Amino acid sequence: MPLANPLTRLRMKVRGEILTMLSGDPHGEPEWVKAISMGTDAGYFGPHSAVWHVNGGIPVIVAGVRALLMQTLHPGAMAGVHDHSRYASDPIGRLSGTVRWVVTTTFGSRDTVANETARVSRLHDRVTGDYSPGNPPEKSQPYSAHDEDLIGWVHVVFTDAFLRAHREWGDEIPPDREGESGEDRYVREWAQAGRLMGMRNPPTSVAELEAALDDFRPVLRADDRVIDAISFLTKPPLPRLARIPYSLLVAGAIVTIDPQYRELLGIKKPWWPASLLTRFALSVIGRTLGTESTSRKRATERIARLATDAETY
Repeated sequence: MPLANPLTRLRMKVRGEILTMLSGDPHGEPEWVKAISMGTDAGYFGPHSAVWHVNGGIPVIVAGVRALLMQTLHPGAMAGVHDHSRYASDPIGRLSGTVRWVVTTTFGSRDTVANETARVSRLHDRVTGDYSPGNPPEKSQPYSAHDEDLIGWVHVVFTDAFLRAHREWGDEIPPDREGESGEDRYVREWAQAGRLMGMRNPPTSVAELEAALDDFRPVLRADDRVIDAISFLTKPPLPRLARIPYSLLVAGAIVTIDPQYRELLGIKKPWWPASLLTRFALSVIGRTLGTESTSRKRATERIARLATDAETY
């Protein structure tokens, strides 16, 4: 078999590094992705859902970076990251772990999602400690990753990040109900992810999502821990080939963050056309990875198999 030409080899190397960042596997199909093929139902959403439309799109890569940046602003969430996360020693592992939960919840069967939710819950069992809430800081109090306040913050910032990134670089989200926008539909559908993690009343519209963000505003603050985390998240020790693309994704994420939060985070909007260059970077990444993710393929295969089985019986 003839050797691939240098350009093809470079493309495959870059593809492997991107897939390792996103899934933990250079081929993009670790065991947890293979598990998406299993199950006896279409999952919580399905091929025609707004969740598949948004979470299966390439802008979600920027959304993940944006969500991690925003997450640091809650002192309880930041304490959990600082005290228990492996982001400093294994940044790729932490990123792929977050991707795993989002992708499985989006595309997996209900049993597969239940197994993944249980895995995350077990990880959260040991995320406990003390932090000083309020702005300025008040008396120290205990926290747990199972606290609804912290679960709510994480759900809200991820939902907002997915939506804002898709608004910037994605296409129109198809509505489902008369009078409901595509964006409202997405927030309503993805609220199920918040419920699965223990949030009793997640936002179900864009207006409710914005109100939820505003409700958190009084407790948000930046301290030395946040400064360290932002420095790390914006310039992590990545493989050389991934550094420039990642810096463009970070710049794109910063563009979509509202000025009030950028000020809190101590980051400035790039003076150069970051949104345009991020669109270019996403286009290149999309072509490098292919038109459809492995996880979406596995979910589509599962649903097609279920339809065939139903016709057979």
